[in-house]
Amino acid sequence: MRADAKKNYDHIIEVARDVVAEDGVNASMRDIARRAGLGLATLLRHFPTREALFEALVCTKLEALTQKANELEVYPQPDEAILSWFREWIAFAQGQRGVIAMMAAAHSNPASALYAACAAVHSASARLLARAQAEGKARADVNGDDMFGLMSALGWLIDLPSFAPRADHLVQIVTSAILAGPSSKEVEKTMPSATHASN
Repeated sequence: MRADAKKNYDHIIEVARDVVAEDGVNASMRDIARRAGLGLATLLRHFPTREALFEALVCTKLEALTQKANELEVYPQPDEAILSWFREWIAFAQGQRGVIAMMAAAHSNPASALYAACAAVHSASARLLARAQAEGKARADVNGDDMFGLMSALGWLIDLPSFAPRADHLVQIVTSAILAGPSSKEVEKTMPSATHASN
C-alpha cells in the first residue's frame, strides 16, 4: 500500500471508530467519508461494504478474543473456561455496538467480510465445548452452532439498554443450561465478576 493510501486508510479507521461509537452499526458510510474529509468513492475503494469496514474496526479486538479462547483451553476446569468465554464475549459485545447482529448474519455467508471472524469465534467456542463434553461437564446434545447461536443471542440482547445491566446474570442462566450437573453452580460462585472479564 502506498504511503498516501496507508495514511487515508488509517485516517478512515480513526474517524469511523468515532462515528460508530456514536451511531453504532447504522453509521452512514457517507457521513464517515464526510467527517474524514474524503469523497465517498475514496472510502469505498478502501472498504467496499459496511461489513468490510466493521471487519477492519474489530479485527484487533477479535484477535485478542480468540487468543483468550486459546488460553482458556488449558484452564483446569472446562466449565470455568466456558463461563469465562461467555463473559469475554459479552465484554467484547458491549464495546462494539450492533456488530454482534452483523456477525450473526455473516455466520453462514462465506462472501461476507466478517465471515472469517465468525468462523474463528465459532471454532474457539466449539473447542471449549468439546473439551467440557469430553470431561462430562457439558451437555452432549449441544454443538458449536448452538454455542455460537446462544452467544449471538446474548450479544444482541445486552445491546439493548434495558438488558445491559443484567448481562452477567443472563450469562449465568445460559451457561447453566449448557453445563452439566451441579458443578455449574459451584463454578458460578468462584468465577470473577463481569467487570473482571472486561478488563
